[in-house]
Amino acid sequence: MMQEPNIGEMVMHHTADAYAVGIEPFFTIHWNRWPDVHLGPLTVNFTPTKHVVFLVVAAVLVFLTMRLAGKSLERQRAHERAPKGFANAIEAMVLFVRDDMAIANIGPEGAKYAPYIMALFFFILYANVMGLIPHAATPTGNLAVTSALALVTLGVVEIGGMVKLGLKGYLRTIFPAVPGLSGAWVVALPIIMAPIEVIGKLVKPFALAVRLFGNMTAGHFVILSLFGVIFLFGHVQVWNWGIGGITALLVVGVMCLELFVALLQAYVFALLSAVFIGLMQHEH
Repeated sequence: MMQEPNIGEMVMHHTADAYAVGIEPFFTIHWNRWPDVHLGPLTVNFTPTKHVVFLVVAAVLVFLTMRLAGKSLERQRAHERAPKGFANAIEAMVLFVRDDMAIANIGPEGAKYAPYIMALFFFILYANVMGLIPHAATPTGNLAVTSALALVTLGVVEIGGMVKLGLKGYLRTIFPAVPGLSGAWVVALPIIMAPIEVIGKLVKPFALAVRLFGNMTAGHFVILSLFGVIFLFGHVQVWNWGIGGITALLVVGVMCLELFVALLQAYVFALLSAVFIGLMQHEH
């Protein structure tokens, strides 16, 4: 008797992290987990995983994209020609990120944050899209990855705000000065508001991390679950080809939607990062 397919195991196998990469069933490269490292009370492990490998691939693709586009633009401008082709497309995207995301939300000083916003956008875009390639992985479908990106953004937001506002101005973002108060409320209310302000600072990166993780993971769960329908009904006579054909069309439709979501989530993460940086550039 044919064994019933385990759809849950199949979904988790293709979305979970692992110490292996490859093209099944042709070849798979496995590596062993390194020994744990003890840093005081903490125990950490620095073994690269499948998602780490594809993070490196995404970083290399970002570098190559910018390098090739920059060299192409230099050659075209040296011959006094208008940008065209691949270089023109990348230049248009870079200008959009700089002008309509960084400067528009941060202000005139947004130009110095534009490289970070552009790096975020292209890095997350490549990491998202790689998950649609067979046998590849989506690093942004890992909560640890999206949390790390969000924490980097939190650092940029808070450090940038401290540099712009100074220590006194930055402390006002935690202990706000409320006009019109007198007496003990001048001291008491800022202290009462401080925990709320700190929570507000932490909620922003939390929202960034969970939104990106949830959107990228949900799409892959839907696609893999639809593939599972084919295996579940493969033994049904007469109707199996019809079910398989309809499911395949649904999968193609969802993958097209996933391609749009990959672009949208890269845009949303970069845009909200710019917005949060801009909010911290002004004392409140």
